[in-house]
Amino acid sequence: MDGDPAVEPEIDSFSRVLPLPYRVAIIVVLGIWAWGVNLHYLHLVKIDVPALIRYPSRQGPNSILHHHSTYRLATILSIPLAASLLLFWAITRGDKHAVLSWQILPQSYLFLIVLCFVLPVKRMSRSGRLHFLTTLKRISVGGLAEVQDGKFGDIILADVLTSYAKVMGDLFVSTCMLFSRKTVSTAKPDRGCGGVFLVPFIIAIPSMIRLRQCLIEYSRVRRNRTATSGWGGQHLANALKYATAFPVIILSAVQRGYNPETFHMSEAELFRLWLFFVMINSFYSFYWDVAKDWDLTLLSSSWERNNPEHPYGLRRHRYFHAHQMYYTAIVIDLLLRCTWSFKLSAHLDHFNDLEGGIFLMELLEVIRRWMWIFFRVETEWVRNNRGPAPDDILLGDFAGKIDDD
Repeated sequence: MDGDPAVEPEIDSFSRVLPLPYRVAIIVVLGIWAWGVNLHYLHLVKIDVPALIRYPSRQGPNSILHHHSTYRLATILSIPLAASLLLFWAITRGDKHAVLSWQILPQSYLFLIVLCFVLPVKRMSRSGRLHFLTTLKRISVGGLAEVQDGKFGDIILADVLTSYAKVMGDLFVSTCMLFSRKTVSTAKPDRGCGGVFLVPFIIAIPSMIRLRQCLIEYSRVRRNRTATSGWGGQHLANALKYATAFPVIILSAVQRGYNPETFHMSEAELFRLWLFFVMINSFYSFYWDVAKDWDLTLLSSSWERNNPEHPYGLRRHRYFHAHQMYYTAIVIDLLLRCTWSFKLSAHLDHFNDLEGGIFLMELLEVIRRWMWIFFRVETEWVRNNRGPAPDDILLGDFAGKIDDD
């Protein structure tokens, strides 16, 4: 950059206040706080999350609880983030040229996050960070541990990554812009940086990971088939759910780079095709959340929904005693699975294309996943302690062995 206004990067009003690297950092730190809240509340209702994910138990009466350790790491990361943001705002004051010139501040903080996860410092939740990195390494190519080695933890982390898929894409865009000669990472995000389909490919990686995990589960069932394990059809159905994300990702990329001269379909037809696939993905995923991940009966047969052993649409064994929690979660999950519906409104159709709108959608997806974790972990705890559902997609014939390990 030479300061020539003719070649100086563009910058939108939202990026003047919150450049892309800070948005990525905020969502990452928020995710750590959210995980701490997950651990804390589930601990209060007597659900042992560390046991489910095969996390090493605390040794000694003076050992800090897992959620306290997570809160401490989140605090350690939050303080420099707040300081960096305040310093950035004080220096730039929303001035375009200053914002473009001070990309070092947000990028330095992203580098700090990486250091905090790899440095061997005991006071920074060392065992938790090591467990996270070990699990991340294993699932990064779609790997999946055996039940006794922490399979449930692998699946939880891989599912969380699907909610961070767009954040991962933004992290790549930010890094790509940092090393670009034409722009800087605090400018308006160039989501075509590195090529039209590179960012969509990165966004698709978490779904690829879960897809491969489902196929691994299917192959395990086929190799060790028993009278109670079934033929593994639910694993294929689960794999199909993640596969439905790929047409949505591809068509979204094509719409952004639409060229009527090279693409043999009108823009309206392309949008309708995208809408068809996004509806399949959203409603299939919503069904799976409620019926399979949470074992609720709302979308089951009339007899199961109205079973007198449990409130309407729920299940018999529950650790969250307020029925409203389940019903509220179902409604919120449906609404947040369908944020694409903004594109159907004449007034909100461009909301998802604005930088502020994109950031809000990413935040809402992380919040939806945070809520999902409460009920997914509770469901797994019920399966382990009350017996698995007949069509359990995780435990199968291993269920009886969990508590004996």
